[in-house]
Amino acid sequence: QLQLVESGGDLVQPGGSLRLSCAASGRTLDYYAIGWFRQAPGKEREGVSCISRRIGVTNYADSVKGRFTISRDDAKNTVYLQMNSLKPDDTAVYYCAAYFTITTRCNLDFSGYDYWGQGTQVTVSS
Repeated sequence: QLQLVESGGDLVQPGGSLRLSCAASGRTLDYYAIGWFRQAPGKEREGVSCISRRIGVTNYADSVKGRFTISRDDAKNTVYLQMNSLKPDDTAVYYCAAYFTITTRCNLDFSGYDYWGQGTQVTVSS
């Protein structure tokens, strides 16, 4: 059973940066696409970014393009989300999620993800 644990959430001022980590255990991530999702109070869960297995093809929501970067280190069984130029609208609980795949693509449809972490809070405020 794949288990995911997020870390790195914090309170940060607008314009600041954070790096979230998603550490996996129980299985190696070689055959899993990984996504980052977020949910703010009163809002629907939103796909932020995803990264495919192997060659690491990435996708980003329009709202974070140019500011967020997703990466994976399979040797450490960990996926990262570097978030720069943070805005108050980025405030949310951030979740990482995974699904098994043999393809080198990924998507931001949360319904296709089978494994989820518990979330980490990101608050952007002055």
